Amino acid sequence: MTFTALHRALGLGPAPLTDELLDEAVANGVTETSDLDWKSALPKAKDLSQSDFPKDVAAMANSGGGVIIFGVRESQKAAVERVNAGEFDEGYERSLLSAAITAISPPVFGLTVHQLGSGDKLAIVVEVPASLDGPHLIYRNHYFGAPMRNGSDTVWMKERQIEAMYRARFNEQRHATEALDNLFSEVAAGRDCSERAWLIAVARPRVPSFRGRLTLDQARNILTNTVKLATSYASYIEANPYAHLTHPLDAVHHNPRPGLRRWIVTDATAGSFQGTSQFSIHHNGSATLATVVGGLPSDRNDYKGWEIKSSAIEVSIADVMALVRATAEATGNDEYDVRVGIEWTGQQPLKIFTKYNGFDYDGFSTPLHRFTPVEVTVNAAEPNIDFHWDIHDLAQDCMNQGGISCLLAINPPERS
Repeated sequence: MTFTALHRALGLGPAPLTDELLDEAVANGVTETSDLDWKSALPKAKDLSQSDFPKDVAAMANSGGGVIIFGVRESQKAAVERVNAGEFDEGYERSLLSAAITAISPPVFGLTVHQLGSGDKLAIVVEVPASLDGPHLIYRNHYFGAPMRNGSDTVWMKERQIEAMYRARFNEQRHATEALDNLFSEVAAGRDCSERAWLIAVARPRVPSFRGRLTLDQARNILTNTVKLATSYASYIEANPYAHLTHPLDAVHHNPRPGLRRWIVTDATAGSFQGTSQFSIHHNGSATLATVVGGLPSDRNDYKGWEIKSSAIEVSIADVMALVRATAEATGNDEYDVRVGIEWTGQQPLKIFTKYNGFDYDGFSTPLHRFTPVEVTVNAAEPNIDFHWDIHDLAQDCMNQGGISCLLAINPPERS
């Protein structure tokens, strides 16, 4: 699902980009706007970095995002005819994405390329996301400039405009930090952290792109996809003594209940996490988890609320990150700010247990009087293997605080 200038011009809601949608836009003579640019032909691959493509992408990113459509002839800024955009293949697509990174500073990540039609009506649609990292600059020889959209035209920013955009960048970054702080505090509120340690994980899109409200069926589909992803991110082999450990996802109802601009998923009837887990799926694409990780059932009879299985941290992170990826796909988001923390207000320091010879072992654990929340920015739309490694690195940062270096459940495949 996506919502672009084409959808808006045709009075449509979020929907996939299709060849029929483009035909309708041409038939209606849709005109260029600040977030819609018609182009008749793709530039040559070898000239991409020196062509107008980086300037057009930077201008879109500096102006709130938009779409550049190759394969449409325009007259007086209005679409009049479908034409062949030129030769296009997987290699050319990589060149487009590369040009947005290497020819623009700071790089513009997250471009989405769509191929519509074929033959004489081959069109290439490049979606440029809104960016918090503006102004994006173009360097030519010894000079640089910051392009932006002024209606249907691309112009160069003046010094005061560049200054204002830098100020806006810093303000947006501060706002994003405050929003993540508020979300984390909201999820952690009301948890009894004096008896058992709670893991709190929150993820928020850097630039939320979904403007609608998720339906109950959409929330259920997100949960279904989350379960499939979570078991692939934190999987077990039969020889692993953690083979039968319950994920937080295994112990919650998959029948979401409505909350304030979100759907809430709470505990089911059985499992190690009974009465101790809550997920939420927000309409803007945010995702959260609050789950008990201290004092869970173990091989020991005296497992205390400050004693944590390393695997409980791993599966919790795998579950919430799977929820992030599934929610991002459903809401059209990509970059997320993520924070994972462990809340504990008891007197004893936290201790993280790993496995040694099949038994819980704390010999490597570093007592923690305070767990420092770990923050990362991830691209939830990146290839699955890269996202799997992001999950691994996040879990490892959490584990390293307790003196544990090896992960037991999150084992991403080697990159080719």
